Amino acid sequence: MMRSLGFSTLQRTPAILAPRKREAIYAHEPDFPQDRPAVRRAGEFTGSGHTASQGFPVSEGEGNPVPIEQPTRSIVCRTFPIEGPEVRDAVSFRYIHSLDEPRIAPRPDSISVHPPIEVSGDVVLRFGMLEGDARVAARRAVYDPQSAFDPRPFHENGSTADELALILNAFEARRLTNETEPERMVEALIEKQDASIVVLKLGGHGAIVATRTSRTRVPAYRSDTVWKLGTGDVFSAAFTKFWACDGLEPAEAADLASRSVSVYASTRSLPIPAKKELAALDLSPVTPTSGRVYIASPFFTLADLWLVEEIRQRLLDMGVSVFSPLHDVGLGTAQEVALRDLEGLDQADVVLAVLSGSDPGTIFEVGYAVAKGKPVICLAQNMRDEDAKMPEGSGCLIVSDLVTAIYHSIWALA
Repeated sequence: MMRSLGFSTLQRTPAILAPRKREAIYAHEPDFPQDRPAVRRAGEFTGSGHTASQGFPVSEGEGNPVPIEQPTRSIVCRTFPIEGPEVRDAVSFRYIHSLDEPRIAPRPDSISVHPPIEVSGDVVLRFGMLEGDARVAARRAVYDPQSAFDPRPFHENGSTADELALILNAFEARRLTNETEPERMVEALIEKQDASIVVLKLGGHGAIVATRTSRTRVPAYRSDTVWKLGTGDVFSAAFTKFWACDGLEPAEAADLASRSVSVYASTRSLPIPAKKELAALDLSPVTPTSGRVYIASPFFTLADLWLVEEIRQRLLDMGVSVFSPLHDVGLGTAQEVALRDLEGLDQADVVLAVLSGSDPGTIFEVGYAVAKGKPVICLAQNMRDEDAKMPEGSGCLIVSDLVTAIYHSIWALA
Protein backbone atom coordinates (compact mmCIF):
# COMPACT_ATOMS: atom_id res chain seq x y z
CA MET A 1 0.00 0.00 0.00
CA MET A 2 2.74 2.44 0.93
CA ARG A 3 4.80 1.49 -2.09
CA SER A 4 2.33 3.08 -4.47
CA LEU A 5 2.54 6.44 -2.67
CA GLY A 6 6.15 6.87 -3.77
CA PHE A 7 8.40 9.87 -3.24
CA SER A 8 8.51 13.10 -5.16
CA THR A 9 11.66 15.16 -4.88
CA LEU A 10 11.72 18.81 -5.82
CA GLN A 11 15.19 20.29 -5.97
CA ARG A 12 15.59 24.01 -6.39
CA THR A 13 18.66 25.09 -8.32
CA PRO A 14 19.73 28.68 -7.57
CA ALA A 15 18.92 31.17 -10.29
CA ILE A 16 22.18 33.04 -9.74
CA LEU A 17 25.10 30.75 -10.41
CA ALA A 18 28.18 32.97 -10.51
CA PRO A 19 29.30 36.45 -9.36
CA ARG A 20 28.95 38.03 -12.78
CA LYS A 21 26.22 39.20 -15.10
CA ARG A 22 23.87 36.58 -16.45
CA GLU A 23 21.00 36.72 -18.87
CA ALA A 24 17.66 36.00 -17.22
CA ILE A 25 14.59 35.07 -19.21
CA TYR A 26 11.25 36.82 -19.53
CA ALA A 27 8.59 35.26 -21.71
CA HIS A 28 5.19 36.49 -22.79
CA GLU A 29 2.66 35.71 -25.48
CA PRO A 30 2.49 38.27 -28.28
CA ASP A 31 -0.58 39.18 -30.25
CA PHE A 32 0.28 37.44 -33.48
CA PRO A 33 -1.12 34.32 -35.16
CA GLN A 34 -0.66 31.03 -33.32
CA ASP A 35 0.91 29.33 -36.34
CA ARG A 36 4.03 31.47 -36.13
CA PRO A 37 6.83 29.12 -34.98
CA ALA A 38 8.32 29.49 -31.55
CA VAL A 39 12.10 29.66 -31.45
CA ARG A 40 14.93 28.65 -29.19
CA ARG A 41 18.12 30.68 -29.20
CA ALA A 42 21.35 28.83 -28.60
CA GLY A 43 23.74 30.22 -26.02
CA GLU A 44 24.83 30.06 -22.41
CA PHE A 45 21.68 29.07 -20.54
CA THR A 46 19.56 25.96 -20.95
CA GLY A 47 15.98 25.45 -19.90
CA SER A 48 14.75 22.65 -17.69
CA GLY A 49 13.64 19.41 -19.26
CA HIS A 50 10.08 20.12 -18.14
CA THR A 51 10.08 23.51 -19.80
CA ALA A 52 11.50 22.18 -23.02
CA SER A 53 9.04 19.30 -23.11
CA GLN A 54 6.15 21.73 -22.92
CA GLY A 55 7.30 23.63 -25.99
CA PHE A 56 8.55 26.72 -24.17
CA PRO A 57 11.23 28.53 -26.16
CA VAL A 58 14.24 29.29 -24.01
CA SER A 59 16.21 32.47 -24.64
CA GLU A 60 19.89 31.90 -23.99
CA GLY A 61 21.71 35.02 -25.04
CA GLU A 62 22.90 35.56 -28.58
CA GLY A 63 22.64 32.85 -31.21
CA ASN A 64 20.69 31.61 -34.17
CA PRO A 65 17.03 30.75 -33.82
CA VAL A 66 16.37 27.02 -33.73
CA PRO A 67 12.77 25.93 -34.42
CA ILE A 68 11.06 23.88 -31.75
CA GLU A 69 9.11 20.98 -33.18
CA GLN A 70 5.32 21.19 -32.88
CA PRO A 71 5.06 24.25 -30.62
CA THR A 72 1.82 24.59 -28.72
CA ARG A 73 1.83 28.38 -28.94
CA SER A 74 4.08 31.27 -29.86
CA ILE A 75 6.07 33.00 -27.15
CA VAL A 76 8.55 35.86 -27.29
CA CYS A 77 11.55 35.69 -24.97
CA ARG A 78 13.47 38.72 -23.75
CA THR A 79 16.64 38.86 -21.70
CA PHE A 80 17.76 41.21 -18.96
CA PRO A 81 20.98 41.27 -16.92
CA ILE A 82 21.09 40.25 -13.25
CA GLU A 83 23.97 39.92 -10.84
CA GLY A 84 24.44 37.83 -7.73
CA PRO A 85 26.82 35.77 -5.60
CA GLU A 86 27.96 32.27 -6.40
CA VAL A 87 25.74 29.61 -4.82
CA ARG A 88 27.23 26.14 -4.85
CA ASP A 89 24.96 24.15 -2.53
CA ALA A 90 21.56 23.06 -3.81
CA VAL A 91 18.55 22.95 -1.50
CA SER A 92 16.22 19.99 -1.89
CA PHE A 93 12.61 19.51 -0.81
CA ARG A 94 11.31 15.95 -0.49
CA TYR A 95 7.60 15.11 -0.31
CA ILE A 96 5.75 11.83 0.15
CA HIS A 97 2.69 13.43 -1.45
CA SER A 98 1.89 16.90 -2.72
CA LEU A 99 0.17 18.02 0.52
CA ASP A 100 3.05 16.82 2.66
CA GLU A 101 5.31 19.03 4.73
CA PRO A 102 8.67 19.09 2.92
CA ARG A 103 11.80 17.43 4.23
CA ILE A 104 14.35 20.15 3.53
CA ALA A 105 18.02 19.32 3.05
CA PRO A 106 20.19 20.74 4.41
CA ARG A 107 18.25 21.88 7.49
CA PRO A 108 16.95 25.45 7.05
CA ASP A 109 19.00 26.71 10.01
CA SER A 110 22.20 25.41 8.41
CA ILE A 111 21.68 26.82 4.90
CA SER A 112 24.24 29.48 3.99
CA VAL A 113 22.54 32.84 3.55
CA HIS A 114 24.02 35.05 0.83
CA PRO A 115 23.84 38.82 0.31
CA PRO A 116 20.71 39.96 -1.51
CA ILE A 117 20.64 40.14 -5.28
CA GLU A 118 19.71 43.51 -6.77
CA VAL A 119 16.72 43.47 -9.13
CA SER A 120 15.13 46.47 -10.80
CA GLY A 121 12.51 46.66 -13.49
CA ASP A 122 9.11 47.89 -14.54
CA VAL A 123 7.47 44.70 -13.18
CA VAL A 124 9.12 42.33 -10.69
CA LEU A 125 7.76 39.17 -9.06
CA ARG A 126 9.73 38.44 -5.89
CA PHE A 127 9.60 35.18 -3.96
CA GLY A 128 11.00 34.50 -0.52
CA MET A 129 14.13 32.31 -0.60
CA LEU A 130 16.05 30.22 1.89
CA GLU A 131 19.52 30.94 0.47
CA GLY A 132 19.23 34.72 0.41
CA ASP A 133 16.96 37.54 -0.62
CA ALA A 134 16.25 39.97 -3.44
CA ARG A 135 16.30 43.75 -3.05
CA VAL A 136 13.75 45.05 -5.53
CA ALA A 137 13.10 48.41 -7.16
CA ALA A 138 10.04 48.35 -9.41
CA ARG A 139 7.10 50.32 -10.72
CA ARG A 140 4.86 47.35 -9.97
CA ALA A 141 6.08 44.60 -7.63
CA VAL A 142 4.36 41.38 -6.58
CA TYR A 143 5.71 39.77 -3.42
CA ASP A 144 5.02 36.19 -2.33
CA PRO A 145 6.93 35.47 0.93
CA GLN A 146 6.63 31.67 0.55
CA SER A 147 7.86 31.00 4.06
CA ALA A 148 6.61 28.30 6.41
CA PHE A 149 8.91 29.65 9.12
CA ASP A 150 9.44 33.40 9.19
CA PRO A 151 7.95 35.53 6.39
CA ARG A 152 9.66 38.89 6.11
CA PRO A 153 8.10 42.24 5.13
CA PHE A 154 8.71 43.41 1.56
CA HIS A 155 10.30 46.75 2.53
CA GLU A 156 12.51 45.35 5.31
CA ASN A 157 15.55 44.83 3.05
CA GLY A 158 15.20 48.18 1.27
CA SER A 159 12.91 47.01 -1.54
CA THR A 160 10.72 49.69 -3.12
CA ALA A 161 7.74 49.75 -5.46
CA ASP A 162 5.37 52.40 -6.73
CA GLU A 163 2.60 49.80 -6.49
CA LEU A 164 2.96 46.70 -4.31
CA ALA A 165 0.78 43.59 -4.43
CA LEU A 166 1.19 41.05 -1.63
CA ILE A 167 0.19 37.43 -2.23
CA LEU A 168 0.29 35.29 0.88
CA ASN A 169 -1.52 32.57 2.81
CA ALA A 170 -3.21 32.81 6.18
CA PHE A 171 -0.17 31.61 8.15
CA GLU A 172 2.08 34.22 6.55
CA ALA A 173 -0.53 36.92 7.11
CA ARG A 174 -0.86 36.00 10.78
CA ARG A 175 2.90 36.16 11.27
CA LEU A 176 3.15 39.57 9.60
CA THR A 177 0.13 41.16 11.31
CA ASN A 178 -0.52 39.26 14.57
CA GLU A 179 -4.17 39.18 13.50
CA THR A 180 -6.34 36.05 13.30
CA GLU A 181 -9.38 37.17 11.29
CA PRO A 182 -8.95 37.42 7.49
CA GLU A 183 -10.55 40.86 7.21
CA ARG A 184 -8.31 42.25 9.94
CA MET A 185 -5.29 40.66 8.28
CA VAL A 186 -5.82 42.39 4.95
CA GLU A 187 -6.52 45.74 6.62
CA ALA A 188 -3.30 45.52 8.60
CA LEU A 189 -1.27 44.46 5.57
CA ILE A 190 -2.52 47.40 3.49
CA GLU A 191 -1.77 49.88 6.25
CA LYS A 192 1.41 48.49 7.84
CA GLN A 193 3.05 47.02 4.73
CA ASP A 194 2.05 49.92 2.46
CA ALA A 195 0.48 47.53 -0.03
CA SER A 196 -1.79 48.68 -2.84
CA ILE A 197 -3.24 45.17 -3.18
CA VAL A 198 -3.41 42.17 -0.87
CA VAL A 199 -4.38 38.73 -2.14
CA LEU A 200 -4.99 36.54 0.92
CA LYS A 201 -5.19 32.87 -0.13
CA LEU A 202 -7.56 30.75 1.96
CA GLY A 203 -7.13 27.30 0.43
CA GLY A 204 -10.40 25.74 -0.65
CA HIS A 205 -12.19 28.91 0.42
CA GLY A 206 -10.57 30.82 -2.44
CA ALA A 207 -8.97 34.21 -1.79
CA ILE A 208 -9.76 37.70 -0.60
CA VAL A 209 -8.57 40.40 -3.00
CA ALA A 210 -8.26 43.65 -1.08
CA THR A 211 -7.41 47.18 -2.14
CA ARG A 212 -7.67 50.39 -0.14
CA THR A 213 -11.25 50.81 -1.32
CA SER A 214 -12.60 47.32 -2.06
CA ARG A 215 -12.85 43.70 -0.96
CA THR A 216 -13.62 40.89 -3.43
CA ARG A 217 -13.91 37.13 -2.93
CA VAL A 218 -12.36 35.00 -5.67
CA PRO A 219 -13.22 31.28 -5.67
CA ALA A 220 -10.95 28.29 -5.93
CA TYR A 221 -11.86 26.06 -8.89
CA ARG A 222 -12.16 22.30 -8.96
CA SER A 223 -9.95 20.04 -11.04
CA ASP A 224 -10.22 16.38 -12.01
CA THR A 225 -6.93 15.58 -10.29
CA VAL A 226 -5.03 17.65 -7.76
CA TRP A 227 -1.26 18.23 -7.84
CA LYS A 228 -0.39 20.85 -5.22
CA LEU A 229 3.36 21.31 -5.72
CA GLY A 230 3.93 24.51 -7.65
CA THR A 231 0.37 25.84 -7.45
CA GLY A 232 1.45 28.81 -5.36
CA ASP A 233 4.13 29.70 -7.92
CA VAL A 234 1.60 29.41 -10.74
CA PHE A 235 -0.91 31.64 -8.94
CA SER A 236 1.65 34.37 -8.25
CA ALA A 237 3.12 34.25 -11.75
CA ALA A 238 -0.31 34.34 -13.40
CA PHE A 239 -1.46 37.23 -11.19
CA THR A 240 1.69 39.15 -12.05
CA LYS A 241 1.12 38.56 -15.75
CA PHE A 242 -2.52 39.64 -15.74
CA TRP A 243 -2.33 42.53 -13.24
CA ALA A 244 1.18 43.95 -13.45
CA CYS A 245 1.88 43.29 -17.14
CA ASP A 246 -1.56 43.36 -18.78
CA GLY A 247 -3.13 45.98 -16.50
CA LEU A 248 -6.26 44.04 -15.52
CA GLU A 249 -8.14 44.88 -12.34
CA PRO A 250 -6.81 42.97 -9.30
CA ALA A 251 -9.96 40.87 -8.81
CA GLU A 252 -10.06 39.81 -12.46
CA ALA A 253 -6.34 39.01 -12.42
CA ALA A 254 -6.78 36.91 -9.26
CA ASP A 255 -9.72 35.02 -10.78
CA LEU A 256 -7.65 34.20 -13.87
CA ALA A 257 -4.79 33.13 -11.58
CA SER A 258 -7.17 30.82 -9.71
CA ARG A 259 -8.30 29.33 -13.02
CA SER A 260 -4.64 28.88 -13.98
CA VAL A 261 -4.07 26.91 -10.79
CA SER A 262 -7.00 24.61 -11.60
CA VAL A 263 -5.54 23.87 -15.02
CA TYR A 264 -2.05 23.29 -13.65
CA ALA A 265 -3.26 21.12 -10.73
CA SER A 266 -5.09 18.89 -13.19
CA THR A 267 -2.44 18.69 -15.92
CA ARG A 268 0.91 19.35 -14.15
CA SER A 269 1.94 21.22 -17.29
CA LEU A 270 2.93 24.69 -18.44
CA PRO A 271 2.44 27.18 -19.98
CA ILE A 272 -0.92 28.25 -18.64
CA PRO A 273 -3.59 29.09 -21.23
CA ALA A 274 -4.04 32.66 -22.45
CA LYS A 275 -6.62 34.97 -20.89
CA LYS A 276 -9.33 34.27 -23.46
CA GLU A 277 -8.96 30.50 -23.06
CA LEU A 278 -8.95 30.69 -19.25
CA ALA A 279 -12.06 32.86 -19.13
CA ALA A 280 -13.90 30.46 -21.45
CA LEU A 281 -13.13 27.33 -19.42
CA ASP A 282 -16.19 25.71 -17.84
CA LEU A 283 -14.71 25.32 -14.35
CA SER A 284 -16.73 24.63 -11.20
CA PRO A 285 -16.04 27.06 -8.35
CA VAL A 286 -15.65 25.58 -4.89
CA THR A 287 -18.50 26.62 -2.62
CA PRO A 288 -17.30 26.72 1.00
CA THR A 289 -19.56 24.72 3.28
CA SER A 290 -19.51 22.67 6.46
CA GLY A 291 -19.94 18.96 6.99
CA ARG A 292 -18.22 15.81 8.19
CA VAL A 293 -16.03 13.31 6.35
CA TYR A 294 -16.01 9.68 7.52
CA ILE A 295 -12.71 7.84 6.95
CA ALA A 296 -13.39 4.21 6.04
CA SER A 297 -10.11 2.30 6.10
CA PRO A 298 -8.36 -0.69 7.59
CA PHE A 299 -5.91 0.16 10.37
CA PHE A 300 -4.16 -3.12 11.05
CA THR A 301 -0.63 -2.45 9.77
CA LEU A 302 1.83 0.38 10.21
CA ALA A 303 1.12 1.46 6.63
CA ASP A 304 -2.63 1.50 7.36
CA LEU A 305 -2.13 3.55 10.52
CA TRP A 306 0.12 6.07 8.76
CA LEU A 307 -2.35 6.60 5.92
CA VAL A 308 -5.36 7.07 8.20
CA GLU A 309 -3.41 9.50 10.36
CA GLU A 310 -2.27 11.44 7.28
CA ILE A 311 -5.75 11.69 5.76
CA ARG A 312 -7.30 12.80 9.05
CA GLN A 313 -4.66 15.44 9.74
CA ARG A 314 -4.82 16.94 6.25
CA LEU A 315 -8.61 17.21 6.46
CA LEU A 316 -8.41 18.82 9.90
CA ASP A 317 -5.74 21.24 8.65
CA MET A 318 -8.25 22.45 6.05
CA GLY A 319 -10.96 23.03 8.64
CA VAL A 320 -13.01 19.90 7.90
CA SER A 321 -14.82 17.94 10.61
CA VAL A 322 -13.70 14.29 10.57
CA PHE A 323 -15.00 11.02 11.98
CA SER A 324 -12.27 8.40 12.13
CA PRO A 325 -13.18 4.99 13.62
CA LEU A 326 -9.54 4.60 14.64
CA HIS A 327 -9.55 7.85 16.63
CA ASP A 328 -13.21 8.24 17.59
CA VAL A 329 -14.10 4.61 18.40
CA GLY A 330 -10.86 2.66 18.66
CA LEU A 331 -10.47 -1.06 19.17
CA GLY A 332 -13.06 -3.31 20.80
CA THR A 333 -15.45 -6.19 20.32
CA ALA A 334 -17.81 -6.32 17.36
CA GLN A 335 -20.71 -5.26 19.58
CA GLU A 336 -18.74 -2.32 20.95
CA VAL A 337 -17.41 -1.11 17.62
CA ALA A 338 -20.06 -1.76 14.97
CA LEU A 339 -22.91 0.35 16.33
CA ARG A 340 -20.64 3.33 17.03
CA ASP A 341 -19.13 3.11 13.55
CA LEU A 342 -22.61 2.99 11.99
CA GLU A 343 -23.64 5.97 14.08
CA GLY A 344 -20.62 7.85 12.73
CA LEU A 345 -21.60 6.90 9.19
CA ASP A 346 -25.15 8.12 9.75
CA GLN A 347 -23.89 11.50 10.94
CA ALA A 348 -21.31 11.90 8.16
CA ASP A 349 -21.93 13.79 4.92
CA VAL A 350 -19.18 12.20 2.80
CA VAL A 351 -17.19 8.97 3.03
CA LEU A 352 -13.53 8.76 2.04
CA ALA A 353 -12.76 5.06 1.69
CA VAL A 354 -9.34 3.46 1.36
CA LEU A 355 -10.02 0.39 -0.78
CA SER A 356 -6.46 -0.79 -1.26
CA GLY A 357 -6.39 -4.33 0.11
CA SER A 358 -10.18 -4.79 -0.13
CA ASP A 359 -10.73 -4.91 3.64
CA PRO A 360 -14.22 -6.44 4.31
CA GLY A 361 -15.08 -3.84 6.95
CA THR A 362 -14.27 -0.98 4.58
CA ILE A 363 -16.28 -2.57 1.77
CA PHE A 364 -19.25 -2.89 4.15
CA GLU A 365 -18.96 0.79 5.12
CA VAL A 366 -18.91 1.79 1.43
CA GLY A 367 -22.05 -0.24 0.72
CA TYR A 368 -23.80 1.20 3.77
CA ALA A 369 -22.97 4.76 2.70
CA VAL A 370 -24.15 4.11 -0.87
CA ALA A 371 -27.44 2.71 0.46
CA LYS A 372 -27.86 5.89 2.54
CA GLY A 373 -27.25 8.07 -0.54
CA LYS A 374 -23.99 9.58 0.73
CA PRO A 375 -21.17 10.55 -1.68
CA VAL A 376 -18.27 8.10 -1.52
CA ILE A 377 -14.72 8.88 -2.67
CA CYS A 378 -12.60 5.76 -3.00
CA LEU A 379 -8.80 5.81 -2.86
CA ALA A 380 -7.73 2.67 -4.74
CA GLN A 381 -4.02 2.49 -5.44
CA ASN A 382 -3.38 -1.22 -5.82
CA MET A 383 -6.85 -2.62 -6.40
CA ARG A 384 -7.76 -4.85 -9.33
CA ASP A 385 -10.26 -3.42 -11.80
CA GLU A 386 -12.45 -6.45 -11.20
CA ASP A 387 -12.65 -5.67 -7.46
CA ALA A 388 -13.65 -2.06 -8.13
CA LYS A 389 -16.69 -2.90 -10.26
CA MET A 390 -19.32 -2.65 -7.50
CA PRO A 391 -18.10 0.67 -6.03
CA GLU A 392 -17.67 2.17 -9.48
CA GLY A 393 -20.98 0.82 -10.75
CA SER A 394 -22.86 2.18 -7.73
CA GLY A 395 -21.70 5.76 -8.29
CA CYS A 396 -18.59 5.98 -6.12
CA LEU A 397 -15.75 8.17 -7.40
CA ILE A 398 -12.58 6.08 -7.63
CA VAL A 399 -9.20 7.84 -7.69
CA SER A 400 -5.64 6.59 -7.35
CA ASP A 401 -4.03 9.68 -5.81
CA LEU A 402 -4.18 10.53 -2.11
CA VAL A 403 -4.36 14.31 -2.47
CA THR A 404 -7.02 14.08 -5.18
CA ALA A 405 -9.10 11.86 -2.88
CA ILE A 406 -8.81 14.37 -0.02
CA TYR A 407 -9.81 17.35 -2.14
CA HIS A 408 -12.72 15.58 -3.83
CA SER A 409 -14.00 14.54 -0.41
CA ILE A 410 -14.01 18.18 0.68
CA TRP A 411 -15.64 19.34 -2.55
CA ALA A 412 -18.35 16.68 -2.16
CA LEU A 413 -19.47 18.49 1.01
CA ALA A 414 -20.72 21.40 -1.12
